[in-house]
Amino acid sequence: MEPIIVNKQSSIRISGSKVLYFDPLEMEALHDADYIFITHPHFDHFSLLSILELKKESTMIITTKDIVEELLSIGILEENMVVVKPNESYVFKNLEFQTVPAYNIHRRHHKKEDGWVGYIVTLDQVIYYITGDTDVLRDMKEIHCDILFLPVGGTYTMDCIEAADLCNIIKPKLVIPTHYGYVVGSKKDALVFKKRLDSQIACKIMMEGEK
Repeated sequence: MEPIIVNKQSSIRISGSKVLYFDPLEMEALHDADYIFITHPHFDHFSLLSILELKKESTMIITTKDIVEELLSIGILEENMVVVKPNESYVFKNLEFQTVPAYNIHRRHHKKEDGWVGYIVTLDQVIYYITGDTDVLRDMKEIHCDILFLPVGGTYTMDCIEAADLCNIIKPKLVIPTHYGYVVGSKKDALVFKKRLDSQIACKIMMEGEK
């Protein structure tokens, strides 16, 4: 299996010494998750069914506070949850991560006061940044990462042009566009995004998109 899989929207699987999932949605039921990260509770990012299909007894769920009750309702134990808010850092065995604010500036779909997040995760000496659903925020431009996952579909997040401009500032080794072809946006957004990137930034388009 590929070390990085993006199957729909912002549903990401990263595997190495640990298996990580971010906002899993309609992924294969492997029951192999060491960690499941949820950025916020919108239906295209938070699926109880997907969590049940991926979790095993030792799986840790990294989550915002507003879905804790739903996780408890399906039998997730409090000891298997880490409830996060923006601008925090955590260290586990073989895994470090930070939470980053994720919100809209001029829209109300993702409000700053909700405390929703993106994640910067270091696994096997590789730094991954999964932004969550967000506009371009000033502090993002100071983040350093090896692999970047950016929403490009617009409407609820930054669009493909804004995302490309941000990526050219962050300058990851590899960027993977997300958040298109399911609720809003299409593969065309991913292609426009890729075309606008600086030549030294590798871009991998992993979703065909359904729209």
